[in-house]
Amino acid sequence: MDAAFTAEQDEIRRTLRELLAKRSSPDDVRSAVRTADGYDETLWRQLAQDLGLPGLALPQEYGGVGCGLAELAVACEETGRALLPSPLIATAALAAPLIAALGTEAQRTALLPRIAAGRLTATLAVPGGSLATALGLTGDPTGGAWAGGGRAGGIQARPVGGAEGWRLYGEAAQVLDGHSAGLLLVAAHTGGFPRSRTLLFLVRPDTAAGIVRTRRTSLDETRPLARIELRDTEAELLGADDTVDVVDALAPAGRGAAALLAAQAVGAAASTLERTVEYVKTREQFGRAIGSFQAVKHRLADLYVRVQAARSAAYYAAWDPAAGGLALAQALEALRITTAEAVQLHGGIGFTWEHETHLYFKRAAADELLFGPVHRLRDRAAEQAGLFAPPHGQPSASSAFATPGPAGQVAV
Repeated sequence: MDAAFTAEQDEIRRTLRELLAKRSSPDDVRSAVRTADGYDETLWRQLAQDLGLPGLALPQEYGGVGCGLAELAVACEETGRALLPSPLIATAALAAPLIAALGTEAQRTALLPRIAAGRLTATLAVPGGSLATALGLTGDPTGGAWAGGGRAGGIQARPVGGAEGWRLYGEAAQVLDGHSAGLLLVAAHTGGFPRSRTLLFLVRPDTAAGIVRTRRTSLDETRPLARIELRDTEAELLGADDTVDVVDALAPAGRGAAALLAAQAVGAAASTLERTVEYVKTREQFGRAIGSFQAVKHRLADLYVRVQAARSAAYYAAWDPAAGGLALAQALEALRITTAEAVQLHGGIGFTWEHETHLYFKRAAADELLFGPVHRLRDRAAEQAGLFAPPHGQPSASSAFATPGPAGQVAV
């Protein structure tokens, strides 16, 4: 494995950093999040047309650039540095891989070139706050209980005769960029409780009836969330038939998305650290810059090591997505600690709404709420790795505390 970045990856980083330095300052970010879509449409089109950002990891046969996850991770790190409000994660990390994995050839041909060109944005809608579970990051998605499990709640799907396809009924409360996406990938249950299964459906909000999209007030305005209400809404099944195993596609997509989210978190943490270092060089106390104090140097050195370790984990996950969950946990923890320290080291100004530090602090808190928390990401990774599985032939930890009861029963 060659850990060095290629010339192409360095060029992606340089070009994107220069563009975002001009077009995505803290004031630009504040202006963009207050638009109806929650991002700068002109900048998004430029990123799509000039840099091919949403199609960076899509095959060339579908209009993509044909690069891999590592190149998209480089781009995500730069968007994280600037806290760029954009549908990049929802479209390129969540929706596009699922369409590529499950869609029919007709669906891929119709949708992926438009996504790659930036003409279509998309997102994944799952019921409740179960996005991290659906992607296999904080829980086991097998069985589909996160989508309703065939019981009341969640989102239910029923087939209708002829060419009308399917109808959906239910609600998804926290859909990333759901208020502005031109295409929704909706996870829904069908078949009733005895034969229930989870499927993915394509919903086109601009043409489908019975859909209400409401933008919600979110902790991090750069990651807008929406509530999607479906009332007998027309939908198209993603894939050729209703026997496909959606979990088999959701888990790989979740690992890739985790690597990209980790890269974004690392970019935000690195930017926060750089801004803090510059500030302590100029802020004076007792007649000298506070950055010259040994205690401050120690704190900044600890943050630097933490950010660099998280960066290494994020790019390892881009090379091997199986490590995506652990990389995301490390990156989110690094971002949380770095932004909290930045608020402290900026002193009184760090607590004000006018200063950009609080934007990064809220990104750290919101990402952990939406994709974490960190301890659950690590618990899931440990479970998948079998770290706590009992040795072969020995009882599990829970059975070790069981005591025999009457008539051969076991009481715990």
